[in-house]
Amino acid sequence: MKKILITGAGTGLGRGAAIGLAQAGHHVIATTQLWPQVSELRRHVEELGLQDRVTVDKLDILDARDVAAVSGWDFDTFVSNAGIGECGPMAEIPVELIRRTFETNVFGNLELTQRVIRTWVDAGTAGRVVIVSSMGGMLTAFGLGPYCASKHALEAIAASLRDELGPTGITVQTINPGAYLTGFNDRIAETAFRWLDDTVNFNQAKDVRARFAEILASQYDPQDMIDKMVEIIGAEHGSYRNVWPPATEQLIKQVQEAAWTRTV
Repeated sequence: MKKILITGAGTGLGRGAAIGLAQAGHHVIATTQLWPQVSELRRHVEELGLQDRVTVDKLDILDARDVAAVSGWDFDTFVSNAGIGECGPMAEIPVELIRRTFETNVFGNLELTQRVIRTWVDAGTAGRVVIVSSMGGMLTAFGLGPYCASKHALEAIAASLRDELGPTGITVQTINPGAYLTGFNDRIAETAFRWLDDTVNFNQAKDVRARFAEILASQYDPQDMIDKMVEIIGAEHGSYRNVWPPATEQLIKQVQEAAWTRTV
């Protein structure tokens, strides 16, 4: 059984995967950004009788002290799952919001991943890094460009690490969930309306809301993705890229193929 550290386990797919991996027999360090999330998740773990398999701790990936503490933890699988999202039309979203998204999704995750890798290299541990990306790492959708851009960056980071780390024995995988109804997608869509102003922006709020409503109308049951994450993370071997569900994989391939013949 594996010893797994997972970030962003306070909510959504990260939380579900942490619990599912423990139920599958693995030992899990489930980390959350905020102390209230730690307390709530610890209660939930105890209710499920999983306290012998799950350690819940605080790990804000933008907090230097939190990140430094990771070097003293014992794990052989690192699931980089923490993420945020700012949304809205790319042509008008304040760049500071994109910068904030990249600070967490790209730079914060990379800094923590580098620390994990160095700890493993020094210890001679042939661990595995699992980067939770998104379908948005390989395509875009209206208003989701800022979030997708950060996930595109993660795809390049993952591929670079995969090729660089071969001699160390450390392996890398990505997981690319489709649209799942965890509340995350709906929450990040709402961020656009914190700055969109019909008196200033040429993208009007009602039109943006209508486009988001269309995109968010079809979301899958998150348990399906949680079960797949438990399968992928818990396996000894597997594919480098893991897109789920199959319909999302086919969509991505169609979009990428169409890009080669698209004209302007």
